[in-house]
Amino acid sequence: MSTYNIGTYLAHRLEQIGIKRYFAVPGDFNLVLLDQFLKSDKLELVGCCNELNAGYAADGYARARGAAAVVFTYTVGGLSAINAVCGSYAEDLPVIAISGGPNTNDAPEGNYLHHTTGELDFRQQPRCFEHVTAEVQIIKTVKDAPRQIDHAIRTALTKRKPVYIEIACNIAAAEVPAPGPLELEHRRSSDPASLAAAVEAAAKMINGAVKPALVGGVKMRPYAATEEFQQLAEKAACAVAVMPNAKGMFPENHAQFIGTYWGQVSSPGCSEVIESCDCYLFAGPTFNDYTTVGYTTAINPAKLIHAGVDQVTLPGHTFHEVMLPDFLAALAEVIQPNDASLVAYQRIHEDSIPFQIGDREDALTRQALMAQVQGLLDANSALVVETGDSWFNGQKLTLPNGCLYEFQMQYGSIGWSTGAVLGMAMGVGPERRVVAMIGDGSFQLTAQEISTMIRYETNPIIFLLNNRGYTIEVEIHDGPYNNIKNWEYAQLVEVFNAGEGNGWSTKVTTAGELEAAIEKAKSHDGVAFIECTLDRDDCSKELLQWGSRVATANGRPPKSA
Repeated sequence: MSTYNIGTYLAHRLEQIGIKRYFAVPGDFNLVLLDQFLKSDKLELVGCCNELNAGYAADGYARARGAAAVVFTYTVGGLSAINAVCGSYAEDLPVIAISGGPNTNDAPEGNYLHHTTGELDFRQQPRCFEHVTAEVQIIKTVKDAPRQIDHAIRTALTKRKPVYIEIACNIAAAEVPAPGPLELEHRRSSDPASLAAAVEAAAKMINGAVKPALVGGVKMRPYAATEEFQQLAEKAACAVAVMPNAKGMFPENHAQFIGTYWGQVSSPGCSEVIESCDCYLFAGPTFNDYTTVGYTTAINPAKLIHAGVDQVTLPGHTFHEVMLPDFLAALAEVIQPNDASLVAYQRIHEDSIPFQIGDREDALTRQALMAQVQGLLDANSALVVETGDSWFNGQKLTLPNGCLYEFQMQYGSIGWSTGAVLGMAMGVGPERRVVAMIGDGSFQLTAQEISTMIRYETNPIIFLLNNRGYTIEVEIHDGPYNNIKNWEYAQLVEVFNAGEGNGWSTKVTTAGELEAAIEKAKSHDGVAFIECTLDRDDCSKELLQWGSRVATANGRPPKSA
């Protein structure tokens, strides 16, 4: 472009950080801004069914591409999208949340606006976003717009969090200077003295242990520490596990990998080994009620090295300004190999087939379903699992090298996965195929985004697990509110095709029918949707154990003053 305006300037910055598609719902406050975005031949608009789903799609896209953008209108759109943006904040995803804003004359003139609460408060929406983003920028003057846009984008990428940019509707097309190179802030450096002290203390603790082990956590990915973790593991030669929300961040065919550490619902043999060690290093963990099974994991603080994103805590000491990748890399230089924990695991571990198909004429079971999903996965797959029993089933699947794995554990917003599948499919491109497992209760929240997948010719394979209710809630605390109205889910695809789309769907009730459906789905170039009918009580034992312990944690009585 020979000339730039605020909208095209922002579009160019999105291009520069690797975004090729943005997710949007139009509204009168963002229409001129969207006009400017459409002038870019390197950005594609993806029109979603509602703002919440658009935010979920941006979340999925950020997981695949490293950053994403969602565009909505003022207040009535933004406050619908904010739940999705909050989830991206919890999951450390740099989503650029872009809102059209009121005309710059409205606030000084005291004008009441539609799409608002009818009060003269023009900061209601930005105030809400201040709590779920790392930066809020309200652009009301042309001269400051480039600086504000650049600052917001730099913040999103360096802090790995969403940011909010609001652009007044009457200046979106106002001319600004052409953008130069985007100078991103360098990753924070460790304090050399703190880093050296942390490494010395950790090495002394690990090298002096009889049976040390390593556990990878979810914060490794946003803070770019997965390679350093693997290098440390190979130098240490010990047993290596991952926390449930870090599945896929360490190769599952690696000789040192022993599975998922998740307290009482860990992979077979994993918790027994980890909890029996006299020293364990957790890299980038999140210890919340979900990951600790209602705070019941048997992790002893006296044995724990907690390597956080910017500090390292050992018994009695905390070292600040120590960046996770720096710490892991430096520790790998001085750690001594010790395979005692790996030998202990090999002694108790028994090879088993976690899922079995059974008789193909029998009613479809969870076991048969998961056995066939396992067979579908390859190096070019990207597996997305929704909140619910899919979490626990997904943990038991073995990921082929290269297979991606995504779920939203920290925020756990049911309905997230449908929009996220759209974003993931667009983010990973045609080289990979997204495979999703979604429960019926979750699907009912965001089902309409299947139409967007069809509209933009994506090709995920979606398994709809129909057990007629909110099974995860049943196992935490049952009640009549966990029952839902059943739908003919497979028939929705024809509704969304509307005579012009290429979606394909079927409903299966037996293992044999599922086998045939998967073969059809693999060859179908478009959305493939398989409704799987399951018994309401056919859930994993891990969900039963986990649910009872989370319920106990939720039900703790108040402490007296």
